[in-house]
Amino acid sequence: MLLALELGVAGLALVVFLRGLGGQRGRPREIGLVAAAGLAGLYGLSLLIDARGPLFDGAFVVDGLAVFLKQVFLLATLLAVVGGLGRRDSTESHRALEYHMLVLTSLLGMMILASARELVLVFVAFESMSIPLYVLAGFVKKDARAVEASLKFFLVGSLSTALLAYGLSFVYGVTGSTRLDVVTRSVVGGDPLLILGLLLVLGGVGFKVAAFPFHMWVPDTYEAAATPFVAWLSVAPKAAGFAVLLRVFVEGAGPAASLWAGAAALLGALTIVAGNLMAIPQTDAKRLLAYSGIAHIGYMLLGVAALSAHGVAMLLFYLVAYLFSNMGAFMVVEAVAQTEGSSALRTFRGLAQRSPGLALAMLLFLLSLGGIPFVVGFWAKLYILWAAAQAGLYGLVLLAAVLTVVALFYYLLVAKQMYIDAPARSTPVPVPGPLLLVVVVSAVAVVLLGLYPGPLVDSALRAAAPLF
Repeated sequence: MLLALELGVAGLALVVFLRGLGGQRGRPREIGLVAAAGLAGLYGLSLLIDARGPLFDGAFVVDGLAVFLKQVFLLATLLAVVGGLGRRDSTESHRALEYHMLVLTSLLGMMILASARELVLVFVAFESMSIPLYVLAGFVKKDARAVEASLKFFLVGSLSTALLAYGLSFVYGVTGSTRLDVVTRSVVGGDPLLILGLLLVLGGVGFKVAAFPFHMWVPDTYEAAATPFVAWLSVAPKAAGFAVLLRVFVEGAGPAASLWAGAAALLGALTIVAGNLMAIPQTDAKRLLAYSGIAHIGYMLLGVAALSAHGVAMLLFYLVAYLFSNMGAFMVVEAVAQTEGSSALRTFRGLAQRSPGLALAMLLFLLSLGGIPFVVGFWAKLYILWAAAQAGLYGLVLLAAVLTVVALFYYLLVAKQMYIDAPARSTPVPVPGPLLLVVVVSAVAVVLLGLYPGPLVDSALRAAAPLF
């Protein structure tokens, strides 16, 4: 039962592969439906399984944190796969087998990463997650921008892998072990080579979560790649990166964990400032959401810097809030881009007159990303700032609060386009059924979790408490 979810994802990938071999060209939509149905079943299973414990001499563990993150991965992947069924691009439909196999392979890497407590397993799981992402970023091969973005993503990802491997070599050289419990205890001694190795590991993970200054691959990749994939890329791999940060730099580190509070705080501050300021001049919705996402990573890093069960719990809560808010916004962008042939902000002009429901959903997502009461994003920012304040990071809280106001400026610019500017045409924006389903589910979740966040907060607290 401890490996039930991982075996389930691997089994689903095998089923998709066999189904694709049987009739990929003739009925590609069925492959996506099979993947979506399997993911829905696995997500339901993740809510029911209560098995906890270690495997493989402690290298793999199933605890509250791992289960919570695996639920996030499965839910994000389910929404992305369902949203992808609404794409009209025949390029992906002709290669549905490859597309869904790559998604499920990357998902399997994330699932293992959430439970990894051994450095070699962390590295292998990281690469199992990352390599399919490089291919998926350039999946629309006819678009030269997608190929270029995929190459940039691959080159930066290769550099992050090199940093990670180099750092792990120092860690192993000093401690003589790849077990995280041994490594974290050894930090107390303050060996310079061990500190250097862990700093390199922090840099490698920084590329994965797109923290500043390791963010350079994000805007081009988000703009050029298929939007349902980008919606997933903006959430699931980032959550996996935070799993590594929590396992390596927080869990079991004891007094040594305080060594990394300053690094996480500095990284968070720089990421918040850079992401928000670089989002202001953007004229493309996907690039705007890319820089906005970088800023949100900075806010999440405050939960790591707080070094408390409350801080980690609010980081987990923030991940769920960001999942629904950001993925919903990207799906609205996809619906508009399919009609207008572009994701430029000008295509949102007069959207409230053309498709009032779609505009309302986008407004809810923007308000949630901006932290306006009473949608889920408001509680996410409030709780994580409160956790940072409890840890004494008052200057960082003030900076984050000021930059939240700055973020409202560019979010409300999109709202202005939708509700104040005149539309270029009066015809409604057609929304394919799968896209509409994802938008509605995300909008309902944003509102309900905003009105009643208690159960999710309690779940996050239960997942975070054992780390301390």
